Order: sequence, then C-alpha cells, then structure tokens
Amino acid sequence: MATPHEPKQDRSRVTRQRLLEATIDCLAEMGWAAATVSVVAERAGVSRGAAQHHFPTREDLITGALEYMFDTRMEQSAAEAATVAEVAEGVGRTRAVVAGLVESYTSPLFKAALQVWTHAAADPALRERIVPLEARFGRIAHRRAVQALGVNDSDPVAHHLVQATLDLARGLGLADVLTDDSARRKRIVDQWATTLHQALRTPHNPL
Repeated sequence: MATPHEPKQDRSRVTRQRLLEATIDCLAEMGWAAATVSVVAERAGVSRGAAQHHFPTREDLITGALEYMFDTRMEQSAAEAATVAEVAEGVGRTRAVVAGLVESYTSPLFKAALQVWTHAAADPALRERIVPLEARFGRIAHRRAVQALGVNDSDPVAHHLVQATLDLARGLGLADVLTDDSARRKRIVDQWATTLHQALRTPHNPL
C-alpha cells in the first residue's frame, strides 16, 4: 500500500493499479452489475473521487481493466513459454503450451473479461470500445502462441492450427464457467496436443 512518503507519481500509479485489480475481482466474483465505480473504489480502499480522477467514467474503468487483464496474461504467458522451452521438447512441449493456453481461459481474468463481453453485446457504445481492443488482443495472443509452439506462422496450415487451438481454449473456458469441467478438459487437452503436434510435423511446417 502506498504511504505518504512515497512520491506523488508512485502513489498515483499504485492507486490506479489497485483500482484495476479491484475491478477485475468485482467482475469475476460478482458480475457486471456489481462492478460499479463506487463498489470498485470501496474494494480498492480509495475514495470515489480518487477513482474518478483516474477513470472519469465506468466505461473508462472497464476498458482500463481489460487492458490490464491482457497485459497481465501476456506477461504470465511469456514466463510460462520460457519455462516450457527450457524443460520440455517434442510433444511434451506442445502439450505444455496447449495446457497453458486452455488454463488461461479458466482463470479469474477470463471470467472477468467474459462479463464485459456479455454486456458489450447489448451495449453499442461499450461494444465500440471493446471490439478494437479484442482484435488487438487476439493478434498478440496468436503471435505469442506461435512463438511458444515454435512454428512458422507464414504457413497457412500452421496459422489455422494455432488459431484453432486458441478457439478450442476459449470454448473449454466457457464450458468451465458454470461447472467444474477439469476432468474432461484434461482429456481433450491431451488428445488435441497429440493431434496438433502430429499436424505441425508435416512437410508444411517441419519442427
């Protein structure tokens, strides 16, 4: 927590981060309706005025939280990819990458984002903000998956296989929202990792 002795810029940064993290927690745990500026400010331990200084509107707060969620996930995936590259190879590496992608869609970050997507579907103004963000996020997520798998994305077969893996991961994340789907998810990850590894080892994209 920031203290009075910290520079003003540092206190401002800490306050902003606390608001973004509180927004994610509120969305994931209580849903869209409960994630108001007032509730988020209270959870973050700051005044409503301080919250509105950083994020003048609820839409600004939600958009900022989405960007923060994605940046956090990308940092985590980069660290995971580095670890996988060090300890796994062959089909083991492919499975570790697929499992990491799938698990990222069962995290509180995904559940929070899902709340925003659902609301944006019926709110044109919010949707106008979210769609460009999601398009950018999708491109970066695809590029990170390509790097983690170590494939040539210029090959259309490899490109579509990587995208199919991301789509599969998202679908399995949705299946986990209402009930614990972990046992079935593990079986699918195992089978898809084997299938993906074999498909990527074709003349189109030798590994």
